[in-house]
Amino acid sequence: MGAPQPEEIYELTREEGRHRLERPFLELASTALAAGLDIVVGITVLVLVESQLDHTFGIHAAHVFGSIGFGVGFVFLIVGRGELFTENFLVPLAGLHGKSGNAWWKLAELWTVSPVLNIAAGALMVVLLTVHSVLPYGTGTSVIRTAETIHSNGWLPLFVSAIVAGALITAMTWFVEGQRSMGVRVTVAWIAGTILALGTFNHAIVVTIEQVYGIRYGAPIPWDFVLGNFFVAAAGNMVGGIGLVTLNRFTQARSGGKAASG
Repeated sequence: MGAPQPEEIYELTREEGRHRLERPFLELASTALAAGLDIVVGITVLVLVESQLDHTFGIHAAHVFGSIGFGVGFVFLIVGRGELFTENFLVPLAGLHGKSGNAWWKLAELWTVSPVLNIAAGALMVVLLTVHSVLPYGTGTSVIRTAETIHSNGWLPLFVSAIVAGALITAMTWFVEGQRSMGVRVTVAWIAGTILALGTFNHAIVVTIEQVYGIRYGAPIPWDFVLGNFFVAAAGNMVGGIGLVTLNRFTQARSGGKAASG
């Protein structure tokens, strides 16, 4: 069986989008909380691998291996059907097709509730993991370095980095939704997670949880920066996810459908 055509992916995505827009609040909340926990798993693997390999291979090589490890978090996300804020660009927007005006309120609920609960679950897990001696000695150094990488940037590069992150994860969503094979879905998720971590791109949820992680270990990052960057990252993620990927993929799918029917 060959790869699905864009119009086929669009139909599968629209079906999933309709489901998300019709869910009760409790289901939305539980999937958002699960996603926050999955992301913490990825970040924790990243910093554990980095801290263990740093002295042997150097910081840069350790970061490469750690980034590959971070992809585990996205595998958990996809296999466990968690729901990250940036996954709610392409899918529910496709689900709006043919829906009533009330669906826009459900979309607003998705875009409000999912990021808050993603971060809440992630922050709670970080608090537990940073209790003294829970993680191996030296892990904090890697956590602080990861958190300060974002903090050291200016607002313009942070915004541009967020555009890339949003485009990357929305593209991942498009590829994953178009595949029935769990093996392919896992591979795509792992690759996307690895790229996100390797470039330290400014993903609103991932980076915010990393900042909280760093602060817990003593990183001198002010809370107003964490909050400000969240909004910058969220805006950039939406520009990249909706403006660069979602609209383009929808156009591709509809053009392909018209050509096939013609």
